[in-house]
Amino acid sequence: MPTNANGPRLRIKLRLEYDSPLILGPGKAELLSRIDRLGSISAAAREMGMSYKRAWTLVEEMNVAFAQPVIDRARGGAGGGGATVTPTGKDVLTHYRALETLLREAGADHLQALNALLHPEPEG
Repeated sequence: MPTNANGPRLRIKLRLEYDSPLILGPGKAELLSRIDRLGSISAAAREMGMSYKRAWTLVEEMNVAFAQPVIDRARGGAGGGGATVTPTGKDVLTHYRALETLLREAGADHLQALNALLHPEPEG
């Protein structure tokens, strides 16, 4: 991807809009990825700087939209709670990341051309 001294000027962000109210974009993909790594919706939300309520709402949107849940959640208690990305959730994330890579690689020349058409970056 073309860069200048400050990094890329234009980037592609994949946003998939479905007939249901689901929109799958970089934020939900990142939330899934962090829940997978951390095993916790609240820990993933904290890392992303969002409220637990917002993260849970996003998880619920995805769980309702897909035929199978993307996250399994265990309630807190003596042993603590937790969250697991399901096989469906892992598939969603894998396909989403593959589409991002495809767009980034196939679109590199177009991004470079669009960057060339932008006003020059101010110096300073």
